[in-house]
Amino acid sequence: MFDWLVVGAGFAGSVLAERLASQRGDRVLVVDRRPHVGGNAYDCYNEAGLLIHKYGPHIFHTNSEQVFDHLSQFTEWRPYEHRVLAEVDKTLVPVPINLHTINTLYGLDLTSEQLEDWFAARAEPVEDILTSEDVVVSRVGRELYEKFFRGYTRKQWGVDPSELDKSVTARVPTRTNRDDRYFTDKLQYMPAAGYTRMFERMLDHPNIQVMLKTDYSQMREEFGYKRLIFTGPVDEYFGYCYGRLPYRSLRFEHKTLEQEWHQPVAVVNYPMEHDYTRVTEYKHLTGQQHPCTSLTYEYPTAQGDPYYPVPTAENADRYRKYEALARTTEDVWFVGRLATYRYYNMDQVVGQALATFRRIEASVPGANRAPLETAVSKMNGILQATQ
Repeated sequence: MFDWLVVGAGFAGSVLAERLASQRGDRVLVVDRRPHVGGNAYDCYNEAGLLIHKYGPHIFHTNSEQVFDHLSQFTEWRPYEHRVLAEVDKTLVPVPINLHTINTLYGLDLTSEQLEDWFAARAEPVEDILTSEDVVVSRVGRELYEKFFRGYTRKQWGVDPSELDKSVTARVPTRTNRDDRYFTDKLQYMPAAGYTRMFERMLDHPNIQVMLKTDYSQMREEFGYKRLIFTGPVDEYFGYCYGRLPYRSLRFEHKTLEQEWHQPVAVVNYPMEHDYTRVTEYKHLTGQQHPCTSLTYEYPTAQGDPYYPVPTAENADRYRKYEALARTTEDVWFVGRLATYRYYNMDQVVGQALATFRRIEASVPGANRAPLETAVSKMNGILQATQ
């Protein structure tokens, strides 16, 4: 009998497993369908010896010193400020849109003050800003909306921005200065030895047992545990009783080139051309020195692993029904992007997990615990019997 079963070895599950084990002395079993820890942040060395992110680029940035200090227990850091270019009208320009973007694209020499007026002259007033289209056209006008946002959003989400909640494009700022950093958080770093090594250190505790390639939905009756941390899709947990919550997925095409560099920055977006949305070159992120370079092309799709909750009013209404069920389910905590049907950055998931742990500390008493080896031995017997 474990004190906790944690479903999912990504940020939410791993942070909580470590806290429960190290701070409370609880016995924790972590299970994951995939053959590795780290969730979508998993990185690995490919056949050429290049460190890549299997599920697309993950760049850590935060304004929370609490979150940063917590993760610093398990990794050293490499300073890194993320920069992104977009190919628009056959020209590579910075995104988010800034002063250099506009001057380059239109052959102008505007100042920051002049750019504010330039935007204002093209903006289309929207009385009630409800959709992603409303956000952009009310800020910079329809021409820039068409060049930078509409095509990219339609590829990424499979629907027009006019059908998506305003939160999608509200996350992308428009700047009137020359700041070409994608993020402006005060803490911007990459794990020096990679994300996977950070997760391995996080879960390396005598009170934590990790079982990979294990599907909770198929073996939920076999596990012996008192309480559950669930980080998978909330609709799946409840048997899709209110219907499926839609997600966008991604297909990744990884390539290795026999040349030192391919592009000037880590990520280049393609809002107007090609079926893929962006190309990532990982050596910019990792700082690795290597005569070859590795790229990932991202193709959004409606099928596959769930990555992005689709923010529409209909989906929000359906999620609220699942959320009501989750709140009344005893001894189960729903944590993370899939379990709460929200788009979170990595630091936000860590913050949510730490806040959940504080609630657990305040409401769940400690238990009398047998040695973990006894529980592991019994679990191994169950697994052998089911094989």
